Amino acid sequence: MKDSDIVIAPIPTARLELVPLEVSHAAEMAGVLGDPALHAFIGGVPEGLEELRARYARWEAGAPEPGTAWCNWVVRSREDGRLVGTVQATVVGDTAEVAWVVGTAWQGRGYASEAARALVGWLRPRVRTVVAHVHPDHDASAAVARAAGLVPTGEVQDGEVRWQAVTGG
Repeated sequence: MKDSDIVIAPIPTARLELVPLEVSHAAEMAGVLGDPALHAFIGGVPEGLEELRARYARWEAGAPEPGTAWCNWVVRSREDGRLVGTVQATVVGDTAEVAWVVGTAWQGRGYASEAARALVGWLRPRVRTVVAHVHPDHDASAAVARAAGLVPTGEVQDGEVRWQAVTGG
């Protein structure tokens, strides 16, 4: 990370391990993230392998803005060792903006909630506020935000509801 005291590390949970993202994860993640249905609420289309490698290389290099930390993990199932999704936090000052995605083949198992809870738990001693933006019609993502301890604020930004938790970090 550039200009940040935050150093990411693996985060274990009961069924998952959040592993710091590397370019080498792109090949497996291209399959995990390849379903166009994942983009129903966020727009766009799945990235190809080379696009994903390039994005992961940028993320691995760290945020170019001083005082900003890009924290990215792949989510690995402990049961079979396969990657099932990603979680991320962009930390600026004492605020972290978080996001999560679990591939459609692994949805409905509680993986996103488990990973988001672990991420927010890891962030608690490091930041004061955790924020997520969730499309108002995306009930599953709202459930994940709620499970991670975030509450809707009623603010809408770019068509998405701001969810927030004050952690006291």
